[in-house]
Amino acid sequence: MWTTLDGMRAAAQSRKIADLFAQDAERATGFAITAEGLRFDYSKTSMDAAGRTALIAQAEAAGLAQKRAAMFAGEKINETEGRAVLHTALRNLGETPVLVEGQDVLPEIRETRARMARFATSVRDGSYPGDGRRITDVVNIGIGGSDLGPLMAVLALAPYHDGPKCHFISNVDGADATDTLEGLDPHTTLVIVASKTFTTQETMMNARTALAWAGGAAALDRFVAISTAEARCAEFGIPAERVFGFEDWVGGRYSVWGPIGLSLMLAIGPTAFEGFLEGGQAMDLHFQSADFAENLPVMLALVGIWNQQVCGHGTRAVLPYEQRLTRLPAYLQQLEMESNGKGVAMDGRPLDRVAGPVVWGEPGTNGQHAFYQLIHQGQQVVPCEFLVGAEGHEPALGEHHRALVANCLAQSEALLKGRSEAEARAQLAAKGLSGDALDQLAKHRVFSGNRPSTTLVYPRLTPFVLGQLVALYEHRVFVEGVIYGINSFDQWGVELGKELAGGLLEAVASGQAPEAASESTKALLTYIRSFQS
Repeated sequence: MWTTLDGMRAAAQSRKIADLFAQDAERATGFAITAEGLRFDYSKTSMDAAGRTALIAQAEAAGLAQKRAAMFAGEKINETEGRAVLHTALRNLGETPVLVEGQDVLPEIRETRARMARFATSVRDGSYPGDGRRITDVVNIGIGGSDLGPLMAVLALAPYHDGPKCHFISNVDGADATDTLEGLDPHTTLVIVASKTFTTQETMMNARTALAWAGGAAALDRFVAISTAEARCAEFGIPAERVFGFEDWVGGRYSVWGPIGLSLMLAIGPTAFEGFLEGGQAMDLHFQSADFAENLPVMLALVGIWNQQVCGHGTRAVLPYEQRLTRLPAYLQQLEMESNGKGVAMDGRPLDRVAGPVVWGEPGTNGQHAFYQLIHQGQQVVPCEFLVGAEGHEPALGEHHRALVANCLAQSEALLKGRSEAEARAQLAAKGLSGDALDQLAKHRVFSGNRPSTTLVYPRLTPFVLGQLVALYEHRVFVEGVIYGINSFDQWGVELGKELAGGLLEAVASGQAPEAASESTKALLTYIRSFQS
């Protein structure tokens, strides 16, 4: 199935992106999509028209349209776990039934969302918990999808905060709980314990620590749970009326749209939270209806596949020129690498190629003063994904936003054009350098250019736009998974380490390593124990 694309590899790897612009005066518009208020520009990549045609044919051959329909129809496309994949239903604000095994799931979703809204309103207006003290702070305890999504969204939508201040504890390292709880008043702090099974080691350890900090059982009226395990929540001391559940067809890394997003709803209010859902639903409708060549999630995925499979680039930098999207790269690391970091196809056969790149990044302009050196002059080509808002939220600081946008556009331009040695020499000569000094320094001032990047422009980072962006990346992951023939909705790779940690926990306390442990692990354990009394 990959024959056509594999046959394009040599030409793509030797191609100059600048030549594509010279050959096609309309490339800047022909290799860009403007839809739903967003503009995705992928003209600064080595993809040509033949490559795009081949990629779309690859998506069609993989059955993308059929598998997309199957996902939205509630079919069990998560085959290894025997589950439907319907996080999209959490943001479905329409009336058309969404069926799972013949049952419409929307009424239950609406009821849960209404319960969340009533609870959030009672916290925000001061009527909860009813002891005369208003909740000023919220601590969300969770890890993975129970942390990365809500944390990213809460930070992103800071201009819309008009509720209690939100804090997050995720790491089992006691420093996380200590530093987060420091300075908070347990009498005015609401604690959310987010664990689908209510057995996650890190989350439950942190929950017990937070409960002890808050004053023990007497403080349980300020604890709520996001879980499907009501019995375990009751054992902990949280009654059913303060438990918000979700179904097994919502994966953790796709769960910010429902109860896992309670901290976000508390921060921005139910109305703004609904705006977030509306943005996600708008992207769902676009994904379902737009032709592949004009489909934002499809083309984001196809550009990624082009860069990795045709051009051979195994990594991608996500570079939001928006400080409040500071946790977007970390969120996308989980979304993409946990979803598509797989070694076998859906049928269990080993893949014949690497699926999914290493995803990383930082906000601009900070990254420019850290790792952009490697991006511009290093020998490893790193495709860059720029995101930038046309407008900011600080009108009094318009100069700042203009500088931000200018830097974003300048970086993509520099990656495209580079600087030749002749240009470097001319620039240095204009500064008065000559002779050996000029000869030596000029070589260090050369930028090869011809490095691929894309730019995604959105109007302003609102709840609606954030919803669009998150859903856009979710669907991108789905498209890539379909083309690679893998299951993007399981995560068996996280299990083995957790299993071994259970056996080593006792060993760390006792010093007696499991017999099956490697000699290296035994030696490390002995060394660590030498510092413990």
